[in-house]
Amino acid sequence: MLNHTDDRTRPLQFVKVISWTLLVLILSFSLLLSLFISKYAEQTLLEKQEQFALLLAENVSHQLFTRFVVPTLVKYRAIQLRSEEQAQVMDQVIRSTVHGFNVSSVRIYDEQGNVIYSFNKDEVGKPGNAEFMVRETWETEDFSAEILARMSKVAALFRMELEPGDMTLRAYSPLRAERSLTDAARNPIMGILEFQQDISEDYMSMLNFERLIIAFSLITSLILFFLVVTVLRRAERLSNKQLREKEKLIFELQQQEKLAGMGRMVAGVAHEIRNPLGIICSSSELVLKKARKEGSSNTRILEALYEEAKRLSRTVTEFLDYARPKKPTMLDVDVGAILDQVAVFMEPECEKLGVTIDKQVTGDMSAKGDKDLLYRAFYNLVANALQAMNGQGELTIRAARGEEGLHVTFVDSGPGFSPEHLDQVRDPFFTTKDSGTGLGLALVNTIFESHGITMHLSNAEEGGARVDVIFPA
Repeated sequence: MLNHTDDRTRPLQFVKVISWTLLVLILSFSLLLSLFISKYAEQTLLEKQEQFALLLAENVSHQLFTRFVVPTLVKYRAIQLRSEEQAQVMDQVIRSTVHGFNVSSVRIYDEQGNVIYSFNKDEVGKPGNAEFMVRETWETEDFSAEILARMSKVAALFRMELEPGDMTLRAYSPLRAERSLTDAARNPIMGILEFQQDISEDYMSMLNFERLIIAFSLITSLILFFLVVTVLRRAERLSNKQLREKEKLIFELQQQEKLAGMGRMVAGVAHEIRNPLGIICSSSELVLKKARKEGSSNTRILEALYEEAKRLSRTVTEFLDYARPKKPTMLDVDVGAILDQVAVFMEPECEKLGVTIDKQVTGDMSAKGDKDLLYRAFYNLVANALQAMNGQGELTIRAARGEEGLHVTFVDSGPGFSPEHLDQVRDPFFTTKDSGTGLGLALVNTIFESHGITMHLSNAEEGGARVDVIFPA
């Protein structure tokens, strides 16, 4: 019998390669997609914060002009921020405008880059630290913003919470005198506004969204991977099953071809032997009867000759029956009655050996089959059991109808089948006995196969051989 390794313990190598390759590809694609979506979300957040900061800067510029510049010019004819009263009014206007927007610092620069206003009064009148940005904003007259981070984005992904000030938006915007509401070019720049706004809370929301995207992508990828692997494993099992069936079919065809050739040879030899052997049997029987009548001293020798001739005749008959199996005549038969007939016929032999037959037949025992062939098959099974026990023992026969069909079980109290020979006992000419042709179970198997009957060979839990015969439903 061909040896196969269980596909559950040794999957095909290409399935492993495909599985891991798919895992790497799926995870890589998912991570790239997640990073793309995360980058897009981050860019969207930055654009949103920049737009919000632009609106805040324009509002500060408008409030300064309408609530401080105009009233101060009307009242004092000039703006002098060194005046404590004017500086206090300007501070109140700016602080009331940015209140509630998480603005941590505000500075206003003149054209030379000096600080003319700041939340920190110690910075007023001193050169600022953003000379380049102030000069560029004065020249371009455009709003600009950037994000200042205390930590990298990768590190932020592993933080459950961000501290205030971890992520800050710093913006630069020109402050204009509003002479025209429709033409910005007619509004001269009064100064450059710089403010820093804490966006840690909004950035944390964006990080949570990125985590959700990455987690969802990974879970989806793993689910897809396991589905693909399941399909591949299923395909692998089917492929292995088909491969085993193909190998088994090839093996059976080779066996059939080999046995067919052997059968033709045996049939030819047996046919040539059968006729002269029949003459020997009949002649020895006549001579034996005559010797017994005359009380000859050669009676024992003639008896041995006659018995051996009959045994050889049975062997030749077995060869011919196996080489030229009879086609069964499918009629309604009573399997229970056939079993009774076998038990009655074997009763003298059982008494001689000290074997008891425990037979229990229940339910409907009707089936389709050839009565003579089935009788011969059951007879051979019982005869094999008696030979295996080789003395006192018990043979249990159970017959009942189940879901699979009519089920007949034979269990003897002998040594049972040898595990290493269990797959070979059906093969013709295989035997573990000193005498025998090895055709007993082969003939039984041939008869059952011609009826569409299944025969299972095993060892009973309590010991001894077990044969399960299942008729088709």
